[in-house]
Amino acid sequence: MEAIDIGWLSILPPIIAIALALMTKEVISSLIVGILSGTLIYAFNTGGGIVKAVDVTFTLMADKLGANASIILFLGFLGALVAVITMAGGSRAYGDWASNKIKSKKGAQLGTSLLGGLIFIDDYFNCLTIGTVMRPVADKHQISRAKLAYIIDATAAPICIIAPISSWAASVISQMSGLDVNGVPLNGMETFMATIPFNLYAILTLIMVVVLCVTNIEFGPMAKFEKAAREGKENKGISAEGEDDELARVKISSKGKVFDLIIPILSLIIFAVLSMLYVGGYFEGGMTLAEGFGNTDAGPALALAGFGALIVAFLLFVPRKVITFKEFMDGIGIGVKSMVGAFIILTLAWTISGVCRDLLNTGEYVGGLVAASHMPPALIPAIVFLVAGGLAFAMGTSWGTFGILIPIVTMICAAVAPELITATLAATLAGAVFGDHCSPISDTTILSSTGAGCNHIDHVSSQIPYTLVVAGCCFVGYIIAGFTANVWITLGSSIVLLLATLAIINKFTKKQEVASAEEVNVA
Repeated sequence: MEAIDIGWLSILPPIIAIALALMTKEVISSLIVGILSGTLIYAFNTGGGIVKAVDVTFTLMADKLGANASIILFLGFLGALVAVITMAGGSRAYGDWASNKIKSKKGAQLGTSLLGGLIFIDDYFNCLTIGTVMRPVADKHQISRAKLAYIIDATAAPICIIAPISSWAASVISQMSGLDVNGVPLNGMETFMATIPFNLYAILTLIMVVVLCVTNIEFGPMAKFEKAAREGKENKGISAEGEDDELARVKISSKGKVFDLIIPILSLIIFAVLSMLYVGGYFEGGMTLAEGFGNTDAGPALALAGFGALIVAFLLFVPRKVITFKEFMDGIGIGVKSMVGAFIILTLAWTISGVCRDLLNTGEYVGGLVAASHMPPALIPAIVFLVAGGLAFAMGTSWGTFGILIPIVTMICAAVAPELITATLAATLAGAVFGDHCSPISDTTILSSTGAGCNHIDHVSSQIPYTLVVAGCCFVGYIIAGFTANVWITLGSSIVLLLATLAIINKFTKKQEVASAEEVNVA
């Protein structure tokens, strides 16, 4: 199948997918319609009809699925690993340990953040695990359920999107692989690694969580919930959404230890590093570590690592009778089923990317429009950040946003600003995480409120002011990135801006508290 040049018709598939996603708040059907619209346009412009369009759709989908089968395998192994660790009681054991060791509110908040940083392999695992194990600790130290939900949410997607060994990284790497800039193909792993220091929303969110934990700065609705928790007046009610999640209802062993959580995760990291070097040819000799990582194919390497970590979990759990052989195998089934949604979205994302890139030359057309518009290229990262944020907020998914925007953004940058491709791809990822983070229909937002036992609307309303502060600093940061293309200037100025903003907010909040107290005393 050869790509065709059809002008403005080439942008219809992504526009249709985006418009439907905004209207229906449902990404899978939107992507399907977008794909079919693109293959119909291709078929009718190459002498075919509906039958050819359907044939092209499934041929392209099969090609993309075959090329990325190792990513599907990794996600399946990862889902299975998450399930068996949960069933073995490793997560609950950590919570029991934390309850005995943590003695202060600051320690409880930092402990929750630390656990969020440790469980970076998958956001679902992150939300469910932290909520389950840290809720009693938070209650003991009078941390509001809204604050707990925020910490969980803020250390789920933001940590996963900058961790090279995670389900999110696997998704992004697979979508970046095969794209090219002016004929030079991108290496998915190298490109992803390059975006990490430019991913301002993820980095600034993690910094903000630590600052809030240490200083107890509170503003917006969160201050009201924290005050109610301190006074013992908090309304604690688990949101109904997400309770039908099979992983949340599995039988948890009482024999689990803290190392039943730590060892499988460490083994995944170690196997991933070794597998990447192996696939990259490092052990054959004649290359440096950097060259080994640069030559690797992340999909097969991560699949090997996931399988190896699952074997370690089996040897750790079953011989000790923490869980039985049957329970372990049942856990694999539960874990793989938990990833079915990710499988579907990724497959459709790969397919619509292929429609735009391989059939319709969408990126070249849009790039030409941007070049003809004389819009300052320096503004592209900041504009892309806002577009990705708005789309992810409306759809409630980062992954669907990646699938729609990454190929288009790559082609636009290739046409008008190749030097900004890393910053712009990072802005795409950052904006998607921002929109997903504060969207009330996002699965991670729902799981965070469920895991924390917080009313869902309370979580959303108290979190949005915090996310907007970070997003505002990111927007300024991406303007700086567009003009400098320097990661350290961009990152440094964004961090300084965030800390200054929090200091100003804290000062203003304290003044309001003093004024309110004086009014009460006068009355």
